Amino acid sequence: MSRMTEPAGLRTAEDDLLPPADWAPGRALAPGTRAAWAFAALAAVLVAGRAFAAPVIDARALDAWTTIFVAICVQALPFLVFGVALSAAITAFVPASFWRRVLPSRPAAAVPVAGALGAVLPGCECASVPVAGGLMARGVAPAAALTFLLAAPAVNPVVLVATAVAFPGAPEMVVGRFAASLLVAVLAGWTWALFGKGEWIRIPSRPHTAGGARWDAFRQAMRHDIMHAGGFLVVGGLAAATINVVIPSAWVDGVAGVPWVPVLVLALLAVLMSICSEADAFVAASLTQFSPTARLAFLVVGPMVDLKLIALQTGFFGRRFAVRFIPLTFVLAVAVSTIVGGILL
Repeated sequence: MSRMTEPAGLRTAEDDLLPPADWAPGRALAPGTRAAWAFAALAAVLVAGRAFAAPVIDARALDAWTTIFVAICVQALPFLVFGVALSAAITAFVPASFWRRVLPSRPAAAVPVAGALGAVLPGCECASVPVAGGLMARGVAPAAALTFLLAAPAVNPVVLVATAVAFPGAPEMVVGRFAASLLVAVLAGWTWALFGKGEWIRIPSRPHTAGGARWDAFRQAMRHDIMHAGGFLVVGGLAAATINVVIPSAWVDGVAGVPWVPVLVLALLAVLMSICSEADAFVAASLTQFSPTARLAFLVVGPMVDLKLIALQTGFFGRRFAVRFIPLTFVLAVAVSTIVGGILL
């Protein structure tokens, strides 16, 4: 039977080899087709990696990498979900007039108030990024929102109690962490208020709705932010786990006794390890070969600058923001923690 006389609705094996009727050369593939090709490419890469890389990878290193990656994601995910939920609630339910009443109108005056709010609201660094985005979306000055972003994961009661438990009999470490972290957050906020430009930061824009539509706005904001932030969290976790496995521990031990170098080394280590602020004090307490000031720098830098935070901030506020704000925060954190450590420790 020829193709011209086939009854309607019947297909042959030859038909299955033909492209869809609406397909034309140069036309983009449908989303489902692209996803299938992407999955096939990923499967091929995994198979090739299993065949060629597995024989040369140390099983213990692979186990360590897997453990660190899973630990970072599992540890951070609840706080990320909490932060996304709080951000969505702020966007959908809190009117902009509330923030005008709570925060001073001048950004310079709003910065220390935002830092004080961070001191009383428990949260992790993963949660602070979407919350800061939600504050900006409700009209809060970027300088004040960024101050809250830095202060909330570093000086909240949960973190301070964990630090006291990790350093028993050393209240000066708790005081030093609180003072240095809050000072860094306020200084960073004031610096951004003075020198930051609007085109450097991408502020989330979500319309505020009323009535029953608020719940729809809440769900949409939750879905958008959890997918957006979750992807960057995975990227940061992958990078942190890789660096944790690749850098030999002997290198860290070798520089512990060099003057001034340990502070910078532990600051960089805090960035690379990307430990949650509720747990980093126990890691710092175990680094007994380093000075108290160096360990303070580890505690101050970690909640403000680490790999997953770099990825999250880039995703939420844009690359132009990240390349300016992250180095600023890192320099301030190292300098302030060195000064505070020299005075208190």
